[in-house]
Amino acid sequence: MDEPSVAPLLAGLQHLLDSFAEIGLGYLSLDRPAGTLSGGEAQRTKMIRHLGSSLTDVTYVFDEPTIGLHPHDIQRMNELLLQLRDKGNTVLVVEHKPEVIAIADHVVDLGPGAGTAGGTVCFEGTVAGLRGSDTTTGRHLDDRATLKESVRGANGTLQVRGASTHNLQDVNVDIPLGMLCVVTGVAGSGKSSLIHGSVAGRDGVVVIDQAAIRGSRRSNPATYTGLLEPIRKAFAKINGVKPALFSANSEGACPTCNGAGVIYTDLGVMATVESTCEECEGKRFQASVLEYTLGGRNIAEVLAMSVTEAEEFFGDGEAKTPAAHKILDRLADVGLGYLSLGQPLTTLSGGERQRLKLATQMGDKGDVYVLDEPTTGLHLADVAQLLGLLDRLVDAGKSVIVIEHHQAVMAHADWLIDLGPGAGHDGGRIIFEGTPADLVAARAGLTGEHLAEYVGAH
Repeated sequence: MDEPSVAPLLAGLQHLLDSFAEIGLGYLSLDRPAGTLSGGEAQRTKMIRHLGSSLTDVTYVFDEPTIGLHPHDIQRMNELLLQLRDKGNTVLVVEHKPEVIAIADHVVDLGPGAGTAGGTVCFEGTVAGLRGSDTTTGRHLDDRATLKESVRGANGTLQVRGASTHNLQDVNVDIPLGMLCVVTGVAGSGKSSLIHGSVAGRDGVVVIDQAAIRGSRRSNPATYTGLLEPIRKAFAKINGVKPALFSANSEGACPTCNGAGVIYTDLGVMATVESTCEECEGKRFQASVLEYTLGGRNIAEVLAMSVTEAEEFFGDGEAKTPAAHKILDRLADVGLGYLSLGQPLTTLSGGERQRLKLATQMGDKGDVYVLDEPTTGLHLADVAQLLGLLDRLVDAGKSVIVIEHHQAVMAHADWLIDLGPGAGHDGGRIIFEGTPADLVAARAGLTGEHLAEYVGAH
């Protein structure tokens, strides 16, 4: 349109639409319901709203803005973060991706470990200073996964024919079984549509996502993984009493707070107030139950342990409980060694929930595991541990399909399926199938270019 009377409005609209295109959301249709956007799309839509604002001297806080973004989209997002800063604002970003850390003017590194082993500032300063510092982040900042020398062979395929969910354009693909298969492509290219629309729901397919875990505020890692069962039995056996006493949801519960550890006071129009129960001091059990011990610890002390501590505790000595130790081993395997056994599930992050589900379902009968962005919220040092875990799953005879943008995971795959070439109606087609080495050699599409750069192929 070219109408002088509404020129300022047109200029504003043009700027807004340009921002959508710049941040890689040019494929969204304007009437699309907001509830159908992915997490990354929703977050970037919010960013655009602020980019257009004329406010300055505002502090913006972004919590992992790269979730769901392909390396190609991360570059564009970095430019937007810098634009926000250059308008005279303060931009705080909570992030693990080295590409985003690289553009920072000032870095604050927390650690040294996770959970109770963390909570201190290990480093403050420039990116170059972080590289030279001996912190976990500093040491891993330049980590680059290498392409595998040899990839596993497939022992069958999962056939998808005529997939047309959302933006998929009648896709036919054979997903190899018995190997680590990574599905990638720019944000909005149709990865989740392909896997959730055509693979999930088949027999033997276990989908492990980041959705909230169904359960009340009484649920915790010990109840969710089935760990509490062998622990209760061990306590009951050594003390000669019944197992139900050692459950805060059963006979052993503190009568005042019914085993919740807190008392909720409903103040009508105002928010409900939580206060620690004075009777049990938040321990959730009756005083008489806390007199029974196992290996010198009572049940409340055991539930306050971290996974790592408990793994040692139930590993040998008087408290040796193989059934509990096996579950704790799996939790440590997925990088949750710092979680305490009694921490309410409602306080876990998306990445933590996904890894908790993975640990729980690793003992299940599923043959094909589907993981949707398992590196979300993972530090560089933990990504290597996750890759080791995926390898062990495949070596145990499972097939693992991962939807992922992280180059370390792509490089480590046996087989890559790349969707694209663009997002929305520009995507929805398979543009590459093969080994990571073939993709790097061909530098096929945006994924090929970024992966080649990442592994340092010349």
